[in-house]
Amino acid sequence: MSAPLLEVCVADPESLEAAVAGGAQRIELCSALELGGLTPSPGLMRRAAEAPVPVYCLVRSRSGDFVYGPADIAAMRADIAEVRRLGLAGVVIGASRPDGSLDEKALADLSEAAGPLGRTLHRAIDLAPDLGAATDTAVRLGFERVLSSGGQRTAPDGIEGLRRIHGTARGRLKVMAGSGVTPANVEALLRAVAVDEVHSSCSVAHPVEGPAAIRLGFAEATRRRTDAGVVAEFRRVLAAV
Repeated sequence: MSAPLLEVCVADPESLEAAVAGGAQRIELCSALELGGLTPSPGLMRRAAEAPVPVYCLVRSRSGDFVYGPADIAAMRADIAEVRRLGLAGVVIGASRPDGSLDEKALADLSEAAGPLGRTLHRAIDLAPDLGAATDTAVRLGFERVLSSGGQRTAPDGIEGLRRIHGTARGRLKVMAGSGVTPANVEALLRAVAVDEVHSSCSVAHPVEGPAAIRLGFAEATRRRTDAGVVAEFRRVLAAV
């Protein structure tokens, strides 16, 4: 059995370079990780299109929940069109109904806009009251994979939910564990549930330069950036499991 694939989530050009240098096998490109991730800028997309590994772009038009109206869907369809124009490998999308179940109509609409692009269903699945039913929906819509923390805040806390998703998937799509996964805990997670892929920002905290920006509320005292050494260590641990 081959080692699980490592996808690294990045939100700025420096992190993109570090992820590639460290050996990331796929990139999830986004912005504003502190908000859970939003659609990145066209400039960052264009830079990522030159990366030597597949890049999937998060398409999320705003922060908050994943319950989207027509204006949100229209904005995300326009973002997907830009992803296609720039030649990235895929998109990361999700949409929910108010009760947390997957919004199959919205997902079908966004999937139609994606056309030939690869598609990952993001952690909107973790809001679903029935993870098995949500997994079946993802299969029916033709997603390549689901990114999940098993319905909990972090994947190490969501082992039972990940088992439910993995058992329902039965190889029909890939299961990628994400949120709170690090080189220190990934081996235990994989021994508990044999997910196909893992997802991490592989980041470390760096001090923000410029006290005025902090004082005026433009920035926190630190910001996290992907570290090539952490990516390389992650790959080493995965290869040894």
